[in-house]
Amino acid sequence: MTDIAQPALTKKDFASDQEVRWCPGCGDYAILNALQKHMAESGADPAKTVFVSGIGCSSRFPYYMNTYGFHTIHGRAPAVATGVKVANPDLDVWIVTGDGDSLSIGGNHLAHILRRNLDVNILMFNNEIYGLTKGQYSPTSPVGTKKKSTPMGSIDRPFEPAQFAVGSQATFVARTVDQDMKHMSKILKAAAAHKGTSFIEILQNCVIFNKDFYATTVEKKVRPDRTVDLVAGEPMIYGADRDKGLRFNGFTVERCSAEEADVWRPDTPSHAPTVLIAGMRDAPEMPVPVGVLRAVEAPVYEVGVNAQVEDAIATKGAGELKDLVYDGEIWTVD
Repeated sequence: MTDIAQPALTKKDFASDQEVRWCPGCGDYAILNALQKHMAESGADPAKTVFVSGIGCSSRFPYYMNTYGFHTIHGRAPAVATGVKVANPDLDVWIVTGDGDSLSIGGNHLAHILRRNLDVNILMFNNEIYGLTKGQYSPTSPVGTKKKSTPMGSIDRPFEPAQFAVGSQATFVARTVDQDMKHMSKILKAAAAHKGTSFIEILQNCVIFNKDFYATTVEKKVRPDRTVDLVAGEPMIYGADRDKGLRFNGFTVERCSAEEADVWRPDTPSHAPTVLIAGMRDAPEMPVPVGVLRAVEAPVYEVGVNAQVEDAIATKGAGELKDLVYDGEIWTVD
């Protein structure tokens, strides 16, 4: 019997029949479009793909993907995704979350999935605000943010998501923007190819409560001078004329000419270069780094877990659940 070749899937094959409902102009539309396109181009199987989300505007994502999905509770998407991946390692698992969902109530869960290095992809939409709950400041909002919950200005120091990820021993950290489909597609492809947890921060505009917040960074007319795209093995240069560069000077990053720029190495064992580069967003005179900030190898969590299970079965047998329940001290209540 000859296998019949299946037709290649298209972007439309990964779109569900649900009406996509975000605010007009929201960057979530672009991210959804890029991911559906990536799924088709990568040859993904909808029957072996799972999207897991928490709570927030971004967390509607599973409804709009023609794959399996879980819309879970606030901050707990990593816990659910861990169960999915450990139970069935062959599944392609994606976590979709926002800066509030992942770094506030979900901060503890995010840290642990990163350090465990589960083979999943995390997309963190960062608009530096709580959008779904009407505009409160979030864990990534700058000091002084004046919103309904902070009328005099926030006094919390914000998280830098990339530094948080590196501090949690993430093996792949990247940053992209919702307005650059080509760059986002490149980052999605790199993340999907990585073995281990991939963490992608997507700078995303909230048109209602944080409109034009990234305008001075990612708008086309300013982007060449305000961002630097970090590419492994290439000099860290930027600018409309590609005449500006970055180099390391001890524990700082400084501007220089393109000829003096250091070559970017995201695979260095040390965390220091990524921490320094990610922290440049605090310096207004420095460009915002995008691209792959870190990419190293480490043992993959579900591989180790299932190896232990297989070893236990080989040495002790498969066992029965009732034997486990009734093992040790038990009580009979009349």
